[in-house]
Amino acid sequence: MRVLAAMSGGVDSAVAAARARDAGHDVVGVHLALSAKPATMREGARGCCSVEDSHDARRCADVLGLPFYVWDMAARFSADVVEPFVAEYAAGRTPNPCLRCNEKIKFSAVLDRALALGFDAVVTGHYARLTDGVLRRAADAGKDQSYVLGVLTAEQLAHAVFPLGDSHKSEVRAEAARRGLVVAEKPDSHDICFIPSGDTRGFLDERLEQAPGELVDAASGAVLGRHTGVAGFTVGQRHGLGLDRPAPDGRPRYVLGIEPVSRQVRVGPAEELDVRSVAAGRPVWHAPWGTVDDVVVQVRAHGGLAPARVTVSEGSLTAELHEPLRGVAPGQAVVVYDDDRVLGSATITATA
Repeated sequence: MRVLAAMSGGVDSAVAAARARDAGHDVVGVHLALSAKPATMREGARGCCSVEDSHDARRCADVLGLPFYVWDMAARFSADVVEPFVAEYAAGRTPNPCLRCNEKIKFSAVLDRALALGFDAVVTGHYARLTDGVLRRAADAGKDQSYVLGVLTAEQLAHAVFPLGDSHKSEVRAEAARRGLVVAEKPDSHDICFIPSGDTRGFLDERLEQAPGELVDAASGAVLGRHTGVAGFTVGQRHGLGLDRPAPDGRPRYVLGIEPVSRQVRVGPAEELDVRSVAAGRPVWHAPWGTVDDVVVQVRAHGGLAPARVTVSEGSLTAELHEPLRGVAPGQAVVVYDDDRVLGSATITATA
């Protein structure tokens, strides 16, 4: 096959490109320039998409003998990932930008362009497995990224290649070193790539008009304090609430709900975070419509799993959880698994 290898400048994408070449594919490397003003250097393991990352990707392509290009995706990334991220927080929801980047950029904009240019597939360094078009969890449970790929359609999966799905991270780093790739020990990027400082609230405050509101006790309705804006709060949050006195029982308070219209942030004890049912919209489904029992749902990239009974139609998905989950927020994705197989995903709209 003629394949396009998305090379971020990290160790995973470099080894994925190398394995695709070794498998006999005709490989071309491409680095996605996602920032209009990339930082000269990344800050350790924070962020990605810096000038340093672009140079590292090019050096790896040179070592592997691959043609290499840089595609400017900054405008598309801003419109499809950054701006919706800000808007979701302003609406009191909790988005997952990595998931949306995979959906809108790597497997929509990039894949569409690749197919138009005559490529057969896009290769990435994601830790996930594909067997006969079925997306499955990776062998390395600690690095599994099938959750953030759960939004991909069957057509997109048909043109995807994940060479690292059967490997562990330690094996990938050792292989990179053997191949002489300069990124063998490069730290993985963490946090949100377009917020390298890690200060999500500061990032949102710069982009949203301040709209003060009240912090309210969910049980009594008593006003406990004030905040400068709902953006930056998320369901399950404990720290940074700005309360000047403890709860009467001395236990910590958590964000239970966010009302962007009234600008109220409701807080209460941890047990009030328990969620036993999830409603979601915009399902992407790879099984027959209807109800499936004895499946597992996941609501966060790392953790947040519970056995469930799921009913899905063309417009909605509901999950009745057999065990409660905490900190489940509208805007997050719910991904449904049958053992290690991804059945589909949807965007959470409500919980109970």
